[in-house]
Amino acid sequence: MSPVADNSLADFTRTRWSMVRNLQGAHTDGARAALTELAVRYWYPVYAYLRRCGHPQEIAQDITQVFLQQVASDLRDSCNTPPGRFREWLLVRLNVFLAGEWRELIGGEGMPEAPPIVELEARSRNEIGSEGSPEQAYRRSFALEVLSRGLKRLRAEANQTGHADMCEALEPFLTREPLPGQYDELGRKLSMRPLTLVMALKRLRQRFRELVRDELADTVASADELAAERQALFAALDRGH
Repeated sequence: MSPVADNSLADFTRTRWSMVRNLQGAHTDGARAALTELAVRYWYPVYAYLRRCGHPQEIAQDITQVFLQQVASDLRDSCNTPPGRFREWLLVRLNVFLAGEWRELIGGEGMPEAPPIVELEARSRNEIGSEGSPEQAYRRSFALEVLSRGLKRLRAEANQTGHADMCEALEPFLTREPLPGQYDELGRKLSMRPLTLVMALKRLRQRFRELVRDELADTVASADELAAERQALFAALDRGH
């Protein structure tokens, strides 16, 4: 089951990456909010890449903080339009940063708050393991972060509409089919008829695809880029199996 909807007719003028590219140099609330959101949203993929490169936990955490702070500052003040897709651009910038004098910047004031190392390390073990290159770790963690953000939004919507229990019960089947007998078991648990349950799962999957697609669309500036990023997401997830 694809976690990304095929529809590519969205308005890309309002995605966060489009805002970054279009509002550079203009010190507007929209540009600053877009920069901050993108930096916070993809904290973990940067950390995963640094850990796979061999940096200790605390150093990887510090580098990620300083790097993302510098990215936001440089983008806000630069007159140059960043090229391509956000995921690829961010990794290029990270390698440039690592080749420079990053050690002198560690420990400065005003750095964004970092997620706990215990949480980061647990995600790293569970999601990307210890095999593969730093680039593969980055791509897979980026893809999983996109899915995670879509799932969080799905849960929030279910909670707001009073369907939190149903969402939790059906969550394991968003990307796979239930085994024989599981529909009956779920129906008894949720007090729902099998056909009603099938339709509910269908709607939940559709909404999940829409939300994941929205998250992915925020990192690109066109329908063509979205299609390419969608394929990259599938490839990264497939290689993780």
